[in-house]
Amino acid sequence: MSAADDAKVIGYFAFTSPTEVVCDGDACVIAGSEADLRAYVLELGPAGEINHTLKKTRFGEIMRGMSLGASYAFDEVAYNRFYPLARREGLDLGPEDFSATGPGKGVHLVRVQLKGRG
Repeated sequence: MSAADDAKVIGYFAFTSPTEVVCDGDACVIAGSEADLRAYVLELGPAGEINHTLKKTRFGEIMRGMSLGASYAFDEVAYNRFYPLARREGLDLGPEDFSATGPGKGVHLVRVQLKGRG
């Protein structure tokens, strides 16, 4: 992986502690913007008084996480940043149809995990 690709920001994730990240099922949610991530946190569960920390995540961090068995759930913006880089790394991914998203339709997240890792 090139150093330039490794350092590219894909999106943001939220956590309350180093071992407690915001997930959809078992997949860490990666949003394309801080505002979208805040909205997802509210929609995905009882966030009430919990104070989440939001942090940028880069392509290299995601790939290292996946090599350790982690799975990720990308929103449209984050996925469209991620998949061309992932394809260069040999992952069999392609464009995703996000047309069914919008008010009243929920959040469309694309789950990605390396085969045989989870």
